[in-house]
Amino acid sequence: MLAELQIELARHRSAKVEAGPVLCGKVVACDGGLIEVSGLPLPIGSLGVIAGDDGGSYDDQALAEVIGFRGGHSLMMLLGDTQMLRPQSAVRAVGMPGMVRVGEALLGRAVDGLGAPIDGGPAIELSQSWPLGGRRESALERAPVTKPFDCGVRAINALTTMGRGQRVGVIAGSGVGKSVLLDTIAGEAETDITVVAMIGERAREVSDFVLRHMTDARRGRMVVVAVPADHAPNLRLRAAQYASSIAEYFRGQGKSVMLVLDSLTRVAHAARELALLLGEPGAARGYPPSALAAITRLVERAGNSAASGGSITGVYTVLADGDDMNDPVVDTARAILDGHILLSRDLAQRGHYPAIDVPASLSRVMDAVVAPEIVEAARGLRSLISAREDNRDLVMMGAYREGSDPALDSALEHSRTIDDFLTQARGQAFGFDESLNALLALSRQTQSVGASRNA
Repeated sequence: MLAELQIELARHRSAKVEAGPVLCGKVVACDGGLIEVSGLPLPIGSLGVIAGDDGGSYDDQALAEVIGFRGGHSLMMLLGDTQMLRPQSAVRAVGMPGMVRVGEALLGRAVDGLGAPIDGGPAIELSQSWPLGGRRESALERAPVTKPFDCGVRAINALTTMGRGQRVGVIAGSGVGKSVLLDTIAGEAETDITVVAMIGERAREVSDFVLRHMTDARRGRMVVVAVPADHAPNLRLRAAQYASSIAEYFRGQGKSVMLVLDSLTRVAHAARELALLLGEPGAARGYPPSALAAITRLVERAGNSAASGGSITGVYTVLADGDDMNDPVVDTARAILDGHILLSRDLAQRGHYPAIDVPASLSRVMDAVVAPEIVEAARGLRSLISAREDNRDLVMMGAYREGSDPALDSALEHSRTIDDFLTQARGQAFGFDESLNALLALSRQTQSVGASRNA
């Protein structure tokens, strides 16, 4: 006990104390979660702590973030609930504006959007700082994608091959298997550091993910940033930015980092709430322009760094509301990402896992990271899968006559083999070389049958 007290005293003695004045203000209005504070001119993104219900204590740490200013007042939004907020409560500036704490101590921990641990462990001591909005680099400072990325999923490795430093989206409606697919990728991908951001998800999913992935050898190379759906929208948006900052910090050290963000749609929803609260008019189906711009800023932070040699491979889930693939968030993400993996509800209802719609999925970097024969084999298998799915109803009705379409004949003859190649059990992983060899073997099998038919 005495040893612990001595360590704590030494930590307090080494802490830096700011000798300058501390900015303070007063709460003058609160409307729908939007707080107006007078006498506290802080830049957007700064944090402030609001005094408790006794009017003078900051012990409850009611944190708020500056999201705008109007008429000489700072507009702030609580990072928690507003039940105990009182008029004329004192507000004090805390932290460094626009900066967050990062460091090696985050590895193996689960934190919230403010960097506070949520895994029951001790407080995290972090000495390094990083801009919450990231360090913007010019386009020519981004190294090209030239190396393949092993994600552990055979259908993706072989048919929509990912590259190290690529940004790819997993697009699907609700309940189609996005989270399960991400769970496999996060646990099996070959990478130095994995940063997982769970934004706006159910609290149960967060606890289940931490229990599965933070208890074995992978824990030492994984960071989880989680803010469930019942938290404030600015905290959800901040958590996504914080996870990107952590990934950027490790990329700056030359590490290969995988950033998994589930989900990009929940981030857009949070940004929409903030924009509408500030009076910005809705545009595309109720999404203000700034909400969709928030997606672009987040995605552009991933990629390869020519200066450090590190990389951030981004995997972002996109929820298609009502299975609408023309949803503004889906359309914006598809335009800015380097590829997308589309999950099909029809395949999921057949028990086909992962329910990847191969013909509708693509990787824009595949040609640059695999050999030409792999690209050709993948293209041939895609055509067989497309022929089978397009004529599925015709075949099921018995209206198709064998010999009318050689590609469809080959697809039907090898249907079970193709399905065995495309599916894998949950928790099962296939290496990159293993996936490509299986693709080449399946391609030779289908081509030999086609040649014998033509003969």
